[in-house]
Amino acid sequence: MFVRNKMTSNPFTISPDQTVPDAQEIMLQHNIRRLPVLKNGKLVGVVSKEDILRASPSQATTLSIGEVNYLLAKTKVSQIMTKNPITISPNALLEEAATLMRDHGVSFLPVMDGNKLVGIITESDIFDAFIELLGFREKGTRLTIEAVDAPGIMSKLTSIISNFGANISNVAVYRGTAAKSAVVIGLDTLNTAGIEKALEEEGFKIIYKLQNK
Repeated sequence: MFVRNKMTSNPFTISPDQTVPDAQEIMLQHNIRRLPVLKNGKLVGVVSKEDILRASPSQATTLSIGEVNYLLAKTKVSQIMTKNPITISPNALLEEAATLMRDHGVSFLPVMDGNKLVGIITESDIFDAFIELLGFREKGTRLTIEAVDAPGIMSKLTSIISNFGANISNVAVYRGTAAKSAVVIGLDTLNTAGIEKALEEEGFKIIYKLQNK
Protein backbone atom coordinates (compact mmCIF):
# COMPACT_ATOMS: atom_id res chain seq x y z
CA MET A 1 0.00 0.00 0.00
CA PHE A 2 1.23 3.47 -0.87
CA VAL A 3 1.39 6.63 1.22
CA ARG A 4 -1.10 8.32 -1.12
CA ASN A 5 -3.71 5.70 -0.19
CA LYS A 6 -3.68 6.59 3.52
CA MET A 7 -2.49 10.19 3.76
CA THR A 8 -4.71 13.14 4.63
CA SER A 9 -4.88 15.26 1.48
CA ASN A 10 -5.01 19.06 1.48
CA PRO A 11 -4.06 19.39 5.17
CA PHE A 12 -4.57 22.52 7.22
CA THR A 13 -1.44 24.67 7.19
CA ILE A 14 -0.10 27.82 8.81
CA SER A 15 2.32 30.62 7.91
CA PRO A 16 5.60 31.09 9.82
CA ASP A 17 4.56 34.71 10.46
CA GLN A 18 1.39 33.71 12.30
CA THR A 19 1.42 33.47 16.08
CA VAL A 20 1.25 30.60 18.55
CA PRO A 21 -2.39 31.43 19.45
CA ASP A 22 -3.21 31.23 15.72
CA ALA A 23 -1.75 27.71 15.62
CA GLN A 24 -3.59 26.74 18.80
CA GLU A 25 -6.89 27.95 17.38
CA ILE A 26 -6.50 25.98 14.14
CA MET A 27 -5.54 22.83 16.03
CA LEU A 28 -8.43 23.17 18.46
CA GLN A 29 -11.00 24.01 15.79
CA HIS A 30 -10.09 21.04 13.61
CA ASN A 31 -9.03 18.59 16.35
CA ILE A 32 -5.51 18.13 15.00
CA ARG A 33 -2.10 18.06 16.66
CA ARG A 34 0.24 19.16 13.89
CA LEU A 35 0.47 21.77 11.13
CA PRO A 36 2.80 22.03 8.15
CA VAL A 37 4.24 25.54 7.92
CA LEU A 38 4.14 27.10 4.44
CA LYS A 39 5.75 30.31 3.20
CA ASN A 40 4.73 31.37 -0.30
CA GLY A 41 3.55 27.82 -0.93
CA LYS A 42 6.87 26.29 0.13
CA LEU A 43 7.21 23.94 3.11
CA VAL A 44 9.56 25.55 5.64
CA GLY A 45 8.71 23.60 8.79
CA VAL A 46 6.14 21.85 10.96
CA VAL A 47 4.63 22.87 14.27
CA SER A 48 2.94 20.58 16.78
CA LYS A 49 1.14 20.79 20.11
CA GLU A 50 4.34 19.52 21.70
CA ASP A 51 6.27 22.46 20.19
CA ILE A 52 3.71 24.86 21.66
CA LEU A 53 3.94 23.22 25.08
CA ARG A 54 7.72 23.50 25.04
CA ALA A 55 7.45 27.19 24.13
CA SER A 56 4.90 27.92 26.84
CA PRO A 57 5.98 29.12 30.31
CA SER A 58 6.22 26.47 33.01
CA GLN A 59 3.25 25.98 35.33
CA ALA A 60 5.58 27.16 38.08
CA THR A 61 5.91 30.58 36.47
CA THR A 62 5.06 33.69 38.47
CA LEU A 63 3.57 35.31 35.38
CA SER A 64 -0.14 36.00 35.33
CA ILE A 65 -2.45 34.46 32.74
CA GLY A 66 -2.60 37.79 30.98
CA GLU A 67 1.19 38.02 30.83
CA VAL A 68 1.49 34.45 29.54
CA ASN A 69 -1.09 35.11 26.82
CA TYR A 70 0.70 38.34 25.90
CA LEU A 71 4.02 36.53 25.49
CA LEU A 72 2.49 33.76 23.38
CA ALA A 73 0.69 36.32 21.22
CA LYS A 74 4.08 37.86 20.44
CA THR A 75 5.65 34.49 19.61
CA LYS A 76 5.64 33.60 15.93
CA VAL A 77 5.32 30.07 14.58
CA SER A 78 8.74 30.48 12.94
CA GLN A 79 10.30 30.74 16.40
CA ILE A 80 9.05 27.37 17.67
CA MET A 81 8.58 25.25 14.52
CA THR A 82 10.79 22.35 13.49
CA LYS A 83 12.70 23.44 10.40
CA ASN A 84 13.66 21.22 7.47
CA PRO A 85 11.29 18.39 8.45
CA ILE A 86 11.65 14.85 7.14
CA THR A 87 9.24 14.38 4.22
CA ILE A 88 8.05 11.54 2.03
CA SER A 89 6.64 11.05 -1.46
CA PRO A 90 3.01 10.04 -2.04
CA ASN A 91 4.36 7.18 -4.16
CA ALA A 92 6.43 5.71 -1.32
CA LEU A 93 5.32 2.55 0.46
CA LEU A 94 3.73 2.77 3.89
CA GLU A 95 6.62 0.68 5.19
CA GLU A 96 9.00 3.46 4.15
CA ALA A 97 6.91 6.03 6.00
CA ALA A 98 6.82 3.87 9.14
CA THR A 99 10.58 3.33 9.01
CA LEU A 100 11.29 7.06 8.60
CA MET A 101 9.03 7.91 11.54
CA ARG A 102 10.66 5.26 13.69
CA ASP A 103 14.24 6.13 12.75
CA HIS A 104 13.78 9.88 13.21
CA GLY A 105 11.47 9.78 16.22
CA VAL A 106 8.64 11.72 14.57
CA SER A 107 4.91 11.04 14.62
CA PHE A 108 4.01 12.39 11.21
CA LEU A 109 5.47 13.26 7.82
CA PRO A 110 4.55 15.96 5.32
CA VAL A 111 3.88 14.32 1.95
CA MET A 112 5.59 16.13 -0.91
CA ASP A 113 5.01 15.72 -4.63
CA GLY A 114 8.12 17.48 -5.87
CA ASN A 115 8.06 20.86 -4.13
CA LYS A 116 4.31 20.78 -3.48
CA LEU A 117 2.74 19.73 -0.19
CA VAL A 118 -0.04 17.29 -1.06
CA GLY A 119 -0.80 15.75 2.34
CA ILE A 120 0.41 14.46 5.67
CA ILE A 121 0.65 10.95 7.03
CA THR A 122 0.60 10.16 10.75
CA GLU A 123 1.29 7.25 13.09
CA SER A 124 -2.48 6.73 13.36
CA ASP A 125 -2.68 6.33 9.58
CA ILE A 126 0.03 3.68 9.75
CA PHE A 127 -1.78 1.86 12.57
CA ASP A 128 -5.06 1.91 10.62
CA ALA A 129 -3.32 0.54 7.54
CA PHE A 130 -1.66 -2.21 9.59
CA ILE A 131 -5.03 -3.31 10.99
CA GLU A 132 -6.58 -3.18 7.52
CA LEU A 133 -3.77 -5.11 5.84
CA LEU A 134 -4.02 -7.88 8.42
CA GLY A 135 -7.81 -7.96 8.11
CA PHE A 136 -8.17 -7.84 11.87
CA ARG A 137 -11.72 -6.48 11.75
CA GLU A 138 -12.95 -8.61 8.85
CA LYS A 139 -15.51 -11.34 9.43
CA GLY A 140 -13.94 -14.79 9.47
CA THR A 141 -11.15 -16.70 11.18
CA ARG A 142 -7.49 -15.88 11.77
CA LEU A 143 -5.29 -18.90 12.37
CA THR A 144 -1.77 -18.43 13.69
CA ILE A 145 0.24 -21.45 12.61
CA GLU A 146 3.73 -22.47 13.67
CA ALA A 147 5.63 -23.58 10.59
CA VAL A 148 9.17 -24.54 9.67
CA ASP A 149 10.89 -21.68 7.86
CA ALA A 150 11.67 -23.54 4.64
CA PRO A 151 10.93 -23.32 0.90
CA GLY A 152 7.55 -24.69 -0.13
CA ILE A 153 5.85 -24.28 3.25
CA MET A 154 3.50 -21.50 2.12
CA SER A 155 2.54 -23.50 -0.94
CA LYS A 156 1.74 -26.49 1.24
CA LEU A 157 -0.36 -24.39 3.62
CA THR A 158 -2.38 -22.77 0.87
CA SER A 159 -2.90 -26.12 -0.85
CA ILE A 160 -4.39 -27.67 2.29
CA ILE A 161 -6.71 -24.70 2.77
CA SER A 162 -7.80 -24.62 -0.88
CA ASN A 163 -8.98 -28.22 -0.57
CA PHE A 164 -11.74 -26.95 1.73
CA GLY A 165 -12.81 -24.16 -0.61
CA ALA A 166 -11.91 -21.42 1.87
CA ASN A 167 -10.64 -18.09 0.61
CA ILE A 168 -7.44 -16.68 2.09
CA SER A 169 -8.00 -12.96 2.67
CA ASN A 170 -4.80 -12.02 4.53
CA VAL A 171 -1.39 -13.50 5.22
CA ALA A 172 1.39 -12.33 7.54
CA VAL A 173 4.62 -14.07 8.49
CA TYR A 174 6.47 -13.37 11.75
CA ARG A 175 9.91 -14.91 11.71
CA GLY A 176 10.89 -16.51 14.97
CA THR A 177 13.81 -18.51 16.29
CA ALA A 178 14.97 -22.09 15.73
CA ALA A 179 14.11 -21.82 12.01
CA LYS A 180 10.40 -21.52 12.75
CA SER A 181 7.89 -18.81 11.89
CA ALA A 182 4.39 -17.86 12.95
CA VAL A 183 2.17 -17.65 9.88
CA VAL A 184 -1.08 -15.74 10.38
CA ILE A 185 -3.71 -16.66 7.80
CA GLY A 186 -7.03 -14.86 7.53
CA LEU A 187 -9.90 -16.98 6.18
CA ASP A 188 -13.35 -15.84 5.05
CA THR A 189 -15.11 -18.57 7.01
CA LEU A 190 -15.95 -19.39 10.61
CA ASN A 191 -16.11 -23.12 9.89
CA THR A 192 -12.46 -24.11 10.15
CA ALA A 193 -12.58 -27.37 12.11
CA GLY A 194 -11.74 -29.46 9.06
CA ILE A 195 -8.94 -27.12 8.01
CA GLU A 196 -7.42 -27.18 11.48
CA LYS A 197 -7.50 -30.96 11.60
CA ALA A 198 -5.90 -31.27 8.15
CA LEU A 199 -3.16 -28.81 9.07
CA GLU A 200 -2.33 -30.68 12.26
CA GLU A 201 -2.28 -33.99 10.41
CA GLU A 202 0.35 -32.48 8.11
CA GLY A 203 2.52 -31.52 11.07
CA PHE A 204 1.53 -27.89 11.50
CA LYS A 205 0.79 -26.53 14.96
CA ILE A 206 -2.05 -24.04 15.44
CA ILE A 207 -0.94 -21.75 18.24
CA TYR A 208 -3.79 -19.22 18.18
CA LYS A 209 -7.26 -18.86 16.73
CA LEU A 210 -9.37 -15.71 16.53
CA GLN A 211 -12.84 -15.46 15.07
CA ASN A 212 -14.77 -12.32 14.11
CA LYS A 213 -18.48 -13.02 13.76
